[in-house]
This record gives sequence, C-alpha cells and structure tokens, in this order.
Amino acid sequence: GCRMRTEQLTDLATLLKSISHPYRLQILCLLQDHEMTVGEISKAIKSTDANISQHLSILRHQGIIGTRKQANFIYNRIIDNRVTSLIETMQGLFCKIEE
Repeated sequence: GCRMRTEQLTDLATLLKSISHPYRLQILCLLQDHEMTVGEISKAIKSTDANISQHLSILRHQGIIGTRKQANFIYNRIIDNRVTSLIETMQGLFCKIEE
C-alpha cells in the first residue's frame, strides 16, 4: 500500500482544506476547461466579485491557481496538475452525467 510520510499527509490535508468549500470547488471545476476572469467566474457562480476574489486569493496562496494579465484583465488558471487530476476524479465519482 501507499505509505505517506507525515509531512506529505500534512500537505495533503492543507490542500484539501483549502479546496473544501462549495464555491472553491465550483471555481476549480470552471477553471478545468479554460482560464477565466473574476467577473466571468462570479457571473457563472452567481456571486459577487469581492466574494470570488477572496476565494481565489485562498487558492492562489495555496499555489493551486495562478494569474496572467492581459490588457486590463487578470485571468485565473489552475497551475497545480495534481489538483486538475483530483477535480477530474471527484467529478467522475460525484457528478452524475445529465442525460
């Protein structure tokens, strides 16, 4: 079996804590496909820009997402490939396919 060291378990717990909010999970699902601005994300989630910015800040601080500036827009994207795989796995396990 997989034997994780204490520090790896601590890192994983911190990562899971940082994504364990409905909005942050939704943000990561949205960013799976393409990068988005705060405005685009808040419109998709139906929340305020300020609230979304706060959640993005948590994800950025954790090294999960990064930003790219183009003209007056800041685009957010997932920069941790492990998180991309994790979200894909969670979608496969928990998201029922709409028929």
